[in-house]
Amino acid sequence: MPLPIVAIVGRPNVGKSALFNWLAGRRISIVDPTAGVTRDRVSTVIEIDGRYCELMDTGGMGIQDVDNLTADVEHQITLAIDSASVVVFLVDVRDGVTPLDQEVSDRLRTIHKPVVLVANKADTEKLAQLAADFFKLGYGEPIIVSAEQKLGKAELFAAILAKLPADTGELPPEEARLKLAIVGRRNVGKSTFINSLAEADRVIVSEVPGTTRDSIDVRFERDGKSFVAIDTAGVQKKTSLGSNVDFYSLHRAERSIRRADVVLHFFDARHRIGRVDKQLAEYILENTKPAIFVVNKWDLVKTAIPTERMADYIRKIVPMLDYVPIAFITAKKGKNVLRLLQLAVQLHKQAGYRASTGDLNRVIRSALEANTPPIRNNRQPKIFYATQIGTHPPTIVLFTNGAELFDDTYIRYLTKVMRDSFRFSEVAIKVVLRSKGEGGSRIPDEELAESMSETHSGEDEAPPIVRVKRKRKTLKPEATDEDSTPVEEPKQPKPRPKKKPTSETWDF
Repeated sequence: MPLPIVAIVGRPNVGKSALFNWLAGRRISIVDPTAGVTRDRVSTVIEIDGRYCELMDTGGMGIQDVDNLTADVEHQITLAIDSASVVVFLVDVRDGVTPLDQEVSDRLRTIHKPVVLVANKADTEKLAQLAADFFKLGYGEPIIVSAEQKLGKAELFAAILAKLPADTGELPPEEARLKLAIVGRRNVGKSTFINSLAEADRVIVSEVPGTTRDSIDVRFERDGKSFVAIDTAGVQKKTSLGSNVDFYSLHRAERSIRRADVVLHFFDARHRIGRVDKQLAEYILENTKPAIFVVNKWDLVKTAIPTERMADYIRKIVPMLDYVPIAFITAKKGKNVLRLLQLAVQLHKQAGYRASTGDLNRVIRSALEANTPPIRNNRQPKIFYATQIGTHPPTIVLFTNGAELFDDTYIRYLTKVMRDSFRFSEVAIKVVLRSKGEGGSRIPDEELAESMSETHSGEDEAPPIVRVKRKRKTLKPEATDEDSTPVEEPKQPKPRPKKKPTSETWDF
């Protein structure tokens, strides 16, 4: 049964996002003095005296959005009010009753739903006495709180609890099977993809760059299984961050990558891959997250660029993630969207695979015999033992005669060998080097056997999605006109171009 929704509404800059974060117990919504920062509905599940409900933050009512998104913001507010069981009407005690407060009050009076009037920013006793002015709004005595000073939470929770519908034994939502972080540059279609998954206008979709600001968790179900898709703000160059809001948006996008199970890195098929895309890919690699490169808006260019050619281009630009599968979708039409979800589930399963210690050591031994590590500091690097100590990501510990003797190139070689030898061929692997004598944890054989049996219990069929297998590198690839990539990489180093092209789109 769905949880009752408690929607926080009010005019701009009364502290709705600050109140939301305070009641949620963590920073979720962006809090900034700039009016109109919140645009979409941001929600989380909270517990009030044993009852669970969904707390929802909304944009400011009556604001004129600087990007002409006023109608979209108002639509999201209307959806929040319509779905709410209780509405928290927030006002600013320091400003008194404003004409916009009166407009919000008149609008809420027509919805015929329980309303809790809350006077925020009562940081001192003197300010708290000013709350009596809000009796004229007709909602009775306001609950006096201060989100900044963390005052009045118990009284507010008691007022909300008293107006919630009768307890029907609602349980907290089940843990999502998979958390997907949707990341990429601005205007690559992330929000459109989220709405396609949720089958609802869950987030605002617009051609205006930077429409999404918060990282928004959108819960949806497929085949009776619960998923969470995290819509993030479009990433841009740090030198282009023009305000605190842009900085907070970037920070939350990075946090979304860290807490996701699988990252969907979106590209616009019409545009070349830029520096921001490569930096984002490096951040995904740094956090060893399973990832999928998603080429969106493919219907606009599929007649001009073959999928193989685009895939080769992506592999060349982002060589450190050559194992990542590539999917071509059209989110606006829903093409390949569900197949992409199936692929993400497969990657999550790969990240949970555990290789047996015996097989792992045999693979490492064969790799050492095929390619001996180079001598460093007059010492021959050696690996005595290998074991997998964790999953999500697969974590391999190598016990050596000196961790400092192995360079990054050789570790990448070993990682590639392990990826090709075991059933985590498309996910990141974390390799930890231990010097002899440092010790380390070893997984009991019983636990290994149990995890292996669970992993081999069933095989999922490969989803019918466009996936491009990574090609083996050769020493001297022969380039032809048919196999050439959209952007040619010079064979010899050349000076950096003086000026980038004014257009980042393809020249068809």
